[in-house]
Amino acid sequence: MRGPELSRRALLTLAAAGASAIAFAPAARAEKVLLVEVGGTPEAIAVNSVTGFAYVSDPSTGTVVVLDSRSGTVGAVIPVGGEPAGLAVDTVTNRVFVTNPPAGTVLVLDGLANEVISVVPAGPGASGVDIDEQANRIYAVSDLTGTLAVIDGVGCRLLKLIPAPTPGLSSIAVDGGRKLAYATSTRTDSLEVFDFGAEKFTGGIPVGKSPTGVTVHRGSGTVFVANSAIHHLSVVDANERKEKATVLLRSESSAVAVHQGTNTVYANGGPNGVARIDGVTNLLTGDLSLGVNPGAVAIDQRTKTVYVTDPLRGRVSLIRDF
Repeated sequence: MRGPELSRRALLTLAAAGASAIAFAPAARAEKVLLVEVGGTPEAIAVNSVTGFAYVSDPSTGTVVVLDSRSGTVGAVIPVGGEPAGLAVDTVTNRVFVTNPPAGTVLVLDGLANEVISVVPAGPGASGVDIDEQANRIYAVSDLTGTLAVIDGVGCRLLKLIPAPTPGLSSIAVDGGRKLAYATSTRTDSLEVFDFGAEKFTGGIPVGKSPTGVTVHRGSGTVFVANSAIHHLSVVDANERKEKATVLLRSESSAVAVHQGTNTVYANGGPNGVARIDGVTNLLTGDLSLGVNPGAVAIDQRTKTVYVTDPLRGRVSLIRDF
């Protein structure tokens, strides 16, 4: 959500604290911004960069909307029931995994047939979800209980339900190459590290206030955390297990995504729009105003198209060449 503008004193305070970017970037432009009306209250979004389809959860209608990015139209609407929340796409199997917090389940969708093929128990309140495509493992976290569900993505069955050291986990990002996952906790303002091999949480990293969204650049192992109660993005060194920098944004941010090939980071912390950050220098490089307070952010790794949901107006922005 949009927060109050920072005063000069607040900016100087952040500078003294070591914020990596103090001067705001100039307004940026995109080659094309396409608005797609999806209706309802779109919450989360995930993109299959192989097929070019994006998936949007809508808890108000109990559906997942399928967007065809090539035509910029709604390709299908999949009834899933409940209140679908978090989404993740497996580009290898073309399956989509959708959490349903009230039921404590993860629904498995066939990306070709656009239908539900399985429902897997994942613990009460399961909401955030991500995938280790190399191992065909799905990881879902609960903001209600702080548990982590480990799911077999092929057999569609729950393997383990692991308690976290914090009472709630908001979202999760998987680094399959390093066999690690990172989960945000708004209760403790921390990033909790889960080790696949040890099958346990191995420590917490202090970040900003109310961390919500998280993503990881797999090439460098850098983790980016969107803090929903402060105007900066946390940059975490996974090897050192510490916050190594912060990027000052114009507003609080709750969602973040990274383009793996260029290490370009996008967050919903712009001036009524999206902020673009260089993931190498940790500098804010552009703000794109959309005239709305954006919701979720996702990116097509092949085309670099950025997707942004607008829950208030029931639409999704497809942003090209930003």
